[in-house]
Amino acid sequence: MNQNSGLMKTAVVAVVAALIGGGVASYFGSKMGNANVASTVQTPTKSGSTKISNVKVNASSQTTTAFNKVNKAVVSVVNLQKQQDNDLSALFGSDSKKSSNSELEESSEGSGLIYEKKDGHAYVVTNNHVVAGSDKLETILSDGTKIDASLVGTDSVSDLAVLKIDSAKVTKTATFGDSDSIKPGESVLAIGSPLGSEYATSVTQGIISAKKRTIDVTDETTGQATGQATVIQTDTAINPGNSGGPLVNMGGQVIGINSMKLASNGSTTVEGMGFAIPSNEVVKIINQLVANGKVVRPALGIGVVDLTNVSATQQASVLKLPTTVKSGVVVASVNTNSVAKKAGISKYDVIVGLGGKDVTSVADLHTTLYSYAMNSTVEVQYYHNGHLKKANVKLTESAATDNPLTTK
Repeated sequence: MNQNSGLMKTAVVAVVAALIGGGVASYFGSKMGNANVASTVQTPTKSGSTKISNVKVNASSQTTTAFNKVNKAVVSVVNLQKQQDNDLSALFGSDSKKSSNSELEESSEGSGLIYEKKDGHAYVVTNNHVVAGSDKLETILSDGTKIDASLVGTDSVSDLAVLKIDSAKVTKTATFGDSDSIKPGESVLAIGSPLGSEYATSVTQGIISAKKRTIDVTDETTGQATGQATVIQTDTAINPGNSGGPLVNMGGQVIGINSMKLASNGSTTVEGMGFAIPSNEVVKIINQLVANGKVVRPALGIGVVDLTNVSATQQASVLKLPTTVKSGVVVASVNTNSVAKKAGISKYDVIVGLGGKDVTSVADLHTTLYSYAMNSTVEVQYYHNGHLKKANVKLTESAATDNPLTTK
């Protein structure tokens, strides 16, 4: 989530209600007789004699215990970028570029979690969108200490990234719990830096609303759904800046990395719908990032778009699809020497099935494709010039994962 109310109305309503209530009490009090009213009045014996109670409350609870196990492992992540050149070329439509001479400025802030110390370094997991476009990264520990961070690896598909910092001043690392064992209704905490490091290590409490919620992942440039993610849904307050921070169970274990929230659905304002990447998925991804600097996924070697983006006229004249075919993905390009090309798949073919599962969209294709291991053989169902065909394809490594629109 990049840095991107009816409070006053509620307050006014509350004040009006108080005034009305006071008026009603005074009216009925006067009608009930002065003797009864007088008996309830207390006159202070001495002005300015109010004191603080000496009763001490033990506020220790499961919540505070869980918070204390994790809070010192939560950091703020600062994304520093060079200024964009603001010259005449930008005014006339040319792409603006970062100036090599410009000073670094804070572009955004998010959160992160220190999960391991090794060989003089500490490793921090955060969201990919928190560090995207950075020219320099800084972390701020819970005690305010600033430490420069280097990027170990990023993965745009899962929206995760790993940073590395000097561990000399790191006093705490967090542990991951089993996200498969969580239950709806279970209490959880979200810890992070909502609105930036000014509010670092803020904690909010809520429950798990859903253990496994499937949501579309959308490309910010095109608006097209490029895949689907299975996430934890929670009503815990998550705000801009919380991205990359932990979702914590009452045992003080991290069971998710907070990634996004749903603020509105069309014209409807939404409250209490936040999402976190499950810890089991997080561990799998960050281990690959540390080992390889990237996540290796299988690929077909094609560029695709949703069939719904193609007009009915073109579906008939160019794709030559039967009118009974309503959904699928259109092959927009085929990479040279790709496994798809070797299997006979060509431009303008329409894929409708993969491995026995229906493919109705790009999101379906990516989700199903990424469920297979490297070098697996999978059957592809597709239409070519109006005829349904099948081909067995041996999946190879993706050449790149930064552009989810292209399954390379």
